[in-house]
Amino acid sequence: MGHATSWIDHFVGNFKWSNATLICKGMAPYGAVAIGEIDRIGDAMNARHDRDPDDPMIWQEEWSALAARLEARADAEDALGHRHTAGNYYVRAGNYWFTGERFVPPGEPKLALYRRALRCFDAGFERRYPRMERVEVPYEGRTLAARFLPSLQQTRGALRRAPTVVLFNGLDNCKEMSVLFAGLEFSARGWNTLAIDGPGQGESLRLRGIHTRHDYEVAGRAAYDAVAARADVDPARVAVMGYSFGGYYAPRIAAFDKRFAACVAFGAMHWSIHEWVDTIRRTVAVDATKSAQSFFQVPWVFGAADLDAALEMARRFDLTDVAPQIECPFLVLHGANDRIVPLDAGQRLYEAVGSRNKTLKTFSVEEGGAEHCQVDDRQMGVDYIADWLAANV
Repeated sequence: MGHATSWIDHFVGNFKWSNATLICKGMAPYGAVAIGEIDRIGDAMNARHDRDPDDPMIWQEEWSALAARLEARADAEDALGHRHTAGNYYVRAGNYWFTGERFVPPGEPKLALYRRALRCFDAGFERRYPRMERVEVPYEGRTLAARFLPSLQQTRGALRRAPTVVLFNGLDNCKEMSVLFAGLEFSARGWNTLAIDGPGQGESLRLRGIHTRHDYEVAGRAAYDAVAARADVDPARVAVMGYSFGGYYAPRIAAFDKRFAACVAFGAMHWSIHEWVDTIRRTVAVDATKSAQSFFQVPWVFGAADLDAALEMARRFDLTDVAPQIECPFLVLHGANDRIVPLDAGQRLYEAVGSRNKTLKTFSVEEGGAEHCQVDDRQMGVDYIADWLAANV
């Protein structure tokens, strides 16, 4: 059974692989992964770990092999007319393809893996969540890829204007993850969700070459315009939410677009993003397994040549003079054992926000949800957010 591990730190001494595996495990409550399947991958990878604990081919091969098996099983079940069963296999295959792609440098091999992930997600969502829509959000002469999940209270032909969450991802996540771990819960509680791959994220980065920007309110404005124009959205009750790196994006959007009725930072971002990028640069130069991000991730998202160039660009990602301009109800969540963003970042963001109605929720190790963005118990974090939104929007 491989090396002795904990559920959270699956690969002893390798935070990079452990954190990425934990992110995948965090999708379990939504039927998007199976823990037993992940454990088998972990055993296979641990057996190869000592050869090279930062070999992206080891990572890619093991996750892709499982994804391919499940995709083939989904195709076979679908051919038999077992649409719901096929949908389950497709969704899990999509998550595994996307996880396997994570540490592969930008290029055609990475895109091939991502296209397989997208094909499986599309097929799975069509079969499991037929009310979910693929949406294109107009953006500077182009479009941003998104998925819209209506509230369960909506019925065909009798649309009700419902409150809505516009949800932006983190640095290395995608809309297909967030529409599951947040959108399903929000839908059950009467909320619509627009899960969007903004600039530098998911499909918008990979297939459209749209990189991130410090003035993310441009993307936020585009997302608000898109949902507010819908007959099933109450334009006065639209909240913006971001997780992980989105803990920078969402506050920036709320500060400069007052149409948003509330803002949620599902995990604060480093207060000094310049310092954070410099830490990645120094860490990967010594031991890449100690960083949650690959050496290429930040430059790729930023559209920079390398980490040195990204470091200079990071100076513009700063909430110091921005957070005081936020006026809407504001929630920031953070984990006491967050090993990616220090706990004091959540406190600093909370203190800087200008809103009169603001809440800081810190999850302790004892209650659970203490890891980055509550990935060790994401349901707990999403439940808290949903209850807060219901009380404040």
